[in-house]
Amino acid sequence: MIGIIDIHCHLTFEQYDEDREQVIKDAKKVLKGVVTSGVEAEDAKHALELAEMHESFVFVTPGLHPIHVVGKTDQEIGEYEEFISENKRKIVGIGEIGLDYHWVRDPLKIKRTKEVFVEFLELSQELDLPVVLHLRGEGAGTEAIEEGLKIVSDEDIRKAVFHCFTGKPQLAELICEEEYYISLPASIVRSKSMKKVAKRIPLSLLLTETDAPYLSPTEEERNVPQHVKVVYEEIARQRRIDVRVAEEEIERNFERLFKVVLR
Repeated sequence: MIGIIDIHCHLTFEQYDEDREQVIKDAKKVLKGVVTSGVEAEDAKHALELAEMHESFVFVTPGLHPIHVVGKTDQEIGEYEEFISENKRKIVGIGEIGLDYHWVRDPLKIKRTKEVFVEFLELSQELDLPVVLHLRGEGAGTEAIEEGLKIVSDEDIRKAVFHCFTGKPQLAELICEEEYYISLPASIVRSKSMKKVAKRIPLSLLLTETDAPYLSPTEEERNVPQHVKVVYEEIARQRRIDVRVAEEEIERNFERLFKVVLR
């Protein structure tokens, strides 16, 4: 049975504290799988607990969001990396990790986030896991994406997904030349640029996400994983293909990148 997949959301976040189990139950009616991302150590632990409760439906990518890097000591980061290594069999990737020039603007803090970003890329290579990249901000919002692309390429990372891609189609094409994946969020319904990306890049390198509870297709509304459906519909509309074709191809992409066979 083909199904739809949300490759990036945050089911551990407080926006779901009152009805998390119901949200997951509702998601199971529509989705075949969902990947929840740990943005720092405690969050990653909660994500793993959630995955244990919903085996073969909720998958985990633990990472260190750039906004959490600066507050961490080397020892804390080292312990977290150790925790990730110890739980290698319970996770499907590393992320989200990367650069954020929207929230992190101080040059020394930027330097620190870059160093830690590279550390986590090295960890992903050590564990032979794909990376989920968070790259946001500056000059038309693309500077972090361009720098991130150079870093992952220089580090010889072979399996990566540019999560919640907001750059121009030309930049998306450069990313695809390196055979990296691009993930489009449910807010595609409000973005001409994302629609162009959905149309132009190879379907074999496209993935779908919500980044829930953020980036809802309806502004100001809490997002939920099943809203990923709108991304599939938009991809099918832009490419003039049947939505089932998009579903089949994206499921293959997901399984190829994360080495997960969905039931």
